[in-house]
Parts: sequence; structure tokens; C-alpha cells
Amino acid sequence: MSRILREPPSVRTAAGVIVTATAIVVVGGGLLMWVLDHDEYPNIWVGMWWALQTVTTVGYGDVTPRNTSGRIIASFVMLEGIAFLTIIIAAITSTFVARAAEEREEAEEAGEERAEQRIEAKLDELTVRLDRLETQLSRLNSP
Repeated sequence: MSRILREPPSVRTAAGVIVTATAIVVVGGGLLMWVLDHDEYPNIWVGMWWALQTVTTVGYGDVTPRNTSGRIIASFVMLEGIAFLTIIIAAITSTFVARAAEEREEAEEAGEERAEQRIEAKLDELTVRLDRLETQLSRLNSP
């Protein structure tokens, strides 16, 4: 987590974290539903199907918890699904914003460098002209 806070994550890194965490929630939620409510979820796959629907906020409604324990688990899975969608959007947005800021900074630095080069060229030109003027003045002042 501290690495993510120090530098903006790439979209690939953020997506990997989100997919992994979502998979853990789906497997955990499906397993808990199967363990706590065998009547409505006769096997672990039905529980995982329900958890996948719920965590992605699709919710087909073909499998729904009726017992209190199932509804409590459902509440956590739903909140996790909403949180993960929010995190995905925030991670992608922050990556784009960070990249845009870096590109803007690089462009400004390049612009400043070009301006410095123009100023240096003008100063060099002025130095050459002053040297010529000094040479001409010294010739005029020479007997």
C-alpha cells in the first residue's frame, strides 16, 4: 500500500490488485454462502455464481439469500463490489491525471529550455557585436 501511495500505480497494477481482491471476495463469499445456507446454495458453485453477480453489481436475481446469515454476507459482498468499482475508477483516473501532469511538466521544462537557449543565443550575438564595436572604436581611437 505504501508503494502505491508513493507513486501512482499503472493501470495494469491497479487492475491486477482489483481482480485479485475481487476473486478473493467471490470465492470467500461463495464459500460462506454454501457453508452457512446449504438449502439455498446446494453446492459451492451456486454460491460463487451468486457472489460473482453480487460483487459485480449485476444481480440477476436467480439466486438470492433468504436467511439472515446470507443477507449479512450479501451486505458485505455488495459493499465490497461497490468499493471495488470505486477503486477501479479512482485508480484509472489518478493514473491518467498523474500522467497528464508529468507530460505537462515535461512540456513546460522543454519550453523553458528552448527559451534559455534563445536567450543564450541572443547574448552570444550581442557579445559578438560588442566585440566588433570595441574593435572598431579602438581602430578609430588609434593614431
